[in-house]
Amino acid sequence: MSTTILGIESSCDDTSAAVITDGILRSNVIASQKVHEQYGGVVPELASRAHQQNILPVVSEALRQAGIKASDLDAIAYTRGPGLLGSLLVGTSFAKGMAIGLDIPTIDVNHLHGHVLSHFIKESEDQEVPEFPFICLLISGGNSQIILVRSPFDMDILGSTIDDAAGEAFDKCAKVMGLPYPGGPHIDRLASEGNPDAYRFAKPHIPGLDYSFSGLKTSFLYTIRDNLKTDPDFIENRKADLAASLQKTIIDILLDKLSKAVKESKVNAIAIGGGVSANSGVRSAIESFCRRHGLKAWIPKRSFTTDNAAMVAIAGYFKYLKGEFCPLELPPYSKVEV
Repeated sequence: MSTTILGIESSCDDTSAAVITDGILRSNVIASQKVHEQYGGVVPELASRAHQQNILPVVSEALRQAGIKASDLDAIAYTRGPGLLGSLLVGTSFAKGMAIGLDIPTIDVNHLHGHVLSHFIKESEDQEVPEFPFICLLISGGNSQIILVRSPFDMDILGSTIDDAAGEAFDKCAKVMGLPYPGGPHIDRLASEGNPDAYRFAKPHIPGLDYSFSGLKTSFLYTIRDNLKTDPDFIENRKADLAASLQKTIIDILLDKLSKAVKESKVNAIAIGGGVSANSGVRSAIESFCRRHGLKAWIPKRSFTTDNAAMVAIAGYFKYLKGEFCPLELPPYSKVEV
């Protein structure tokens, strides 16, 4: 008998719903919010209001595209955290209400686990998925982590950022350059046109496998400040070179710790996940790194790198098979649970 899971994602500024049956993706609908662009970042109150407007049509469209009725669902998986609390409340409340109405269980999903397990989203029966164990480099606007993945339920964080995440470094530096929010995709586009060796920015010396991007950001700001003193049009004239040099430095920082983690863990496969894994420079660098070291590289489809419900649904599917359901009284959480 088949198992059909509805996934709901509302942790930040994307409202998403997806349907998975026996691990095969049947629909994945995402409604993005443009309202935040004028503010240069996500405004939590505006995000939660937009989720309230989007969630019903998004869920309805996901069911329509999957060709099923709500009564065909076996469980509803939803992002319980981490994320913006107001946004999470919309998704969790909707999921619980719908589950009560259908008399089916709910499954809570850790947003970060969803990114890791996005590599197990199948769009066909014969699609290849990773074998355990592997290392996942999770890189997004709020998180930069190296995770040893032994199973869908056994993950160890080997290293994480102690300040800014990689995505924050991209977005904050892009804002200084006058680029629209989110800045990461604009940096990626400009980097393809520039010289990655044009500028040298500071790289951290943090012990262990933890990351730091705060010093890089400061170094980037000082470079711009110093050059603006003699050239008022410096940013406009050197945008591509600044973007290329910034992207190269961030990639170097990521790969330095990743290389150490591979040596320590002795795994034979590397996966990447999170919004920054959509960056073309990062994707190319990971593929090259894995070729040099004889490792299998798992690079997700770009549609599965951003916040999406397909990853929530697949994480929920694994928990459903194990019988791990969520009591209705559990509230969402904004920070990572240890």
